[in-house]
Amino acid sequence: MTKIKTFNGASFWKNAYAHQKGNLLRKVNVPDDQIMHLVNKEYQNLPTPLKFEIETSGIDKKDIM
Repeated sequence: MTKIKTFNGASFWKNAYAHQKGNLLRKVNVPDDQIMHLVNKEYQNLPTPLKFEIETSGIDKKDIM
């Protein structure tokens, strides 16, 4: 049985700069025209499916820094 790797999106979002948030959103295939709008939102105000995608994507923090 393989453990699913999760990403702590809320913690990352709180401490990240806009370009780091943009890198994360690109990794989960958010269109560029939506990224600028989303990086300025609080993490808890992001759409639930997007938060789920971020947290279950298996992305490593070093990949987006």
